[in-house]
Amino acid sequence: MADCVDSAGAAAGGAGGGEATGGGAGGAGGGGGGEATGGGAGGAGGGGGGEATGGGAGGAGGGEATGGGEGGAGGGEATGGAGGAEGGEATGGGEGGAGGGEATGGGEGGAEGGEATGGGAGAGETTGAAEGGGGGAGGAGGEAPGAAKVLEAESKEEQSPDPRTGEETKILEDLKESETLEKPKEEKEEAQEEEEKEEEKEDSQEEDLEEPLGPDDVVCDSCIESPRRALKSCLTCLVSYCRVHLRPHLENPKFQSHRLLEPLRDIERRTCESHKWPLELFCSADGCCLCQDCVTEEHRGHQTLRVEEARGRIEKELRGKQSEMVKTLTAAENAISKLQLNTVSIQHSVMEVRAVIDSQFEELQAVVQRAKAEVTEVLEAEEKQALRQAEGIRVHLEQRCSELKKTQAQMEKLSKHQNDVDFLQEYSEWKRDWTDVSLPGVYIGLMDRLHSFSSVVTDVTQTHCAALVASYLHKVQETCRNDKMGIKTTVHRMIATKQNMSLPDPLSRTDFFKYSAQLSFDGDTAHRFLRLTEENRKVTNTTPWQHPYPDLPERFDNWRQVLASESFYLGRHYFEADISGEGTHVGVTCKCIDRKGSESNSCITGNNFSWCLQWNGRSFSAWHSGVETPLNVEKVTRVGVYVDYTRGLLAFYGVDQDMALIHQYKAEFLEPLYPAFWLSKKENVVALVAPGEPLLLKSPSPPTSPANGAVVS
Repeated sequence: MADCVDSAGAAAGGAGGGEATGGGAGGAGGGGGGEATGGGAGGAGGGGGGEATGGGAGGAGGGEATGGGEGGAGGGEATGGAGGAEGGEATGGGEGGAGGGEATGGGEGGAEGGEATGGGAGAGETTGAAEGGGGGAGGAGGEAPGAAKVLEAESKEEQSPDPRTGEETKILEDLKESETLEKPKEEKEEAQEEEEKEEEKEDSQEEDLEEPLGPDDVVCDSCIESPRRALKSCLTCLVSYCRVHLRPHLENPKFQSHRLLEPLRDIERRTCESHKWPLELFCSADGCCLCQDCVTEEHRGHQTLRVEEARGRIEKELRGKQSEMVKTLTAAENAISKLQLNTVSIQHSVMEVRAVIDSQFEELQAVVQRAKAEVTEVLEAEEKQALRQAEGIRVHLEQRCSELKKTQAQMEKLSKHQNDVDFLQEYSEWKRDWTDVSLPGVYIGLMDRLHSFSSVVTDVTQTHCAALVASYLHKVQETCRNDKMGIKTTVHRMIATKQNMSLPDPLSRTDFFKYSAQLSFDGDTAHRFLRLTEENRKVTNTTPWQHPYPDLPERFDNWRQVLASESFYLGRHYFEADISGEGTHVGVTCKCIDRKGSESNSCITGNNFSWCLQWNGRSFSAWHSGVETPLNVEKVTRVGVYVDYTRGLLAFYGVDQDMALIHQYKAEFLEPLYPAFWLSKKENVVALVAPGEPLLLKSPSPPTSPANGAVVS
């Protein structure tokens, strides 16, 4: 046996059967049957049948490990450690080795059945007092230099090999081979785990950068604790997935046949509620999606298509309709532009006519002024003549009065003479020269008959004014009514050649349904005593309870009326309404109806652009321009209103059972028509209904004997 002692020893024992003695940090035990003795920091015991005593690890073979080391993997004995993997015994504080050797001491047993005593390791004998890491492992029977000096020697055990060494060597080779095979697999798994961790980290970073979930986002069905935004929905799984949970569908070939779409909120609707199969077919007859079992049951014999094919056909049809809608929209936009130009033209034309009116009435005013001047001149001439007359009489009377006063003074002078002779002589002279200036007694009066002048002027003025106004208004209105004169917007409906033929008039209720329209009440027009419910499809008069509606220009403030949001213009239109309570009116009007006035012009019964039907509790009446037309027809709860705008036809029908004409109007409609309703009394109710919907309201009164009393206005 060769022996080597070095205080700096930190090398690993060789693969041979040497002995390692000392306190070094023993290296791994050699593959042979050497002995390691010492208190090292637990080098591995020899792999053969040696003995490990001290701090080394027991060998994997049949060696013995005594102390605090680990027993070998073979059938050896480990004293103080854990038992080896194969039948070994651990004595002491070490762990039994994998082999059959014995480990004694505080070291770890070697890989095979050699004896390791102390902290040394290996095929050679290593002695060292220093503590430190080993260098490389020595070759079989070779030198392993470290910090300490290592010498090779042939061991005693090698000359006398253990008979168990061959078997244990085979076990060791098998273990090495399995380790060699498992190592790439473990490395691959570790790499895969690291890659998954990196991807999860990247996904986590992407999630941190994602915007918060919105109300319209679809949530991943697999994310329970922290919901994430779904990236795709699988029609096969009927589940929505985020980026992380979508990976199996993208990477696993088993999911390649699954159909992925953009996230769907209502993916459950893609399955049949009855049979729980995917809805893969479309029934053209019933217009619904089917599963494979529906075809053989309630849809037996119906024409069905794959949903993809059905969608393709419908999309093609929709593209055609969309193309038509684009053309219609373009035409409508062009019409709006033309209307705007028409507005400017109308204003310009009106300005021109207004200038003519101003000039003509200025001329008329000038003529009136001349007539006034001439009439005034006649009056003034009469005045002058009367004044001249009065003035002449006055002057004459004043002159005679002066002469009389002079004669009177002379008479008074004569009467003052005291001598009779003088009196008589002077009187004789005065009498010879005296002229009779006496005046007859006169009465001055005034004959004033100028009121006749006023009467003449008044009569003539009124006659001319009446004739003037009548002449202007009559002729101007007649001019405006004439289609060839006046000004108004002309609308001509563009109809395709195949639709240019006149359509037949609807006869049955089904025919009228072709022109039906879904209506709703316009809340901005409802009077404060009217309550709108059922998505603005029912109105009730709640007098005296008012509702806190905002004050708007469109709202009726006097008449308890409400208009529909939709309007009728060109073509044919039809709607139905259930009525209840006396005083309920149903009709149509124009948007220009006054909303704030209390005059009859603001009510749908009192103007020339409104037409309506009234139920008064006993019978129906038709109203237009303030004129009531009593009707003797059967009482009904549901009223149908039909408008043929182009023909100027408005008709009211009773539709409780069959279509029964109540009344119809012929008129020229110039503006779009709005369905209008007047609920004049408390608890009147009107409900807009879909065509064919069952009756909801009670009949307004018990039915009477039918009468054929339809009236045409």
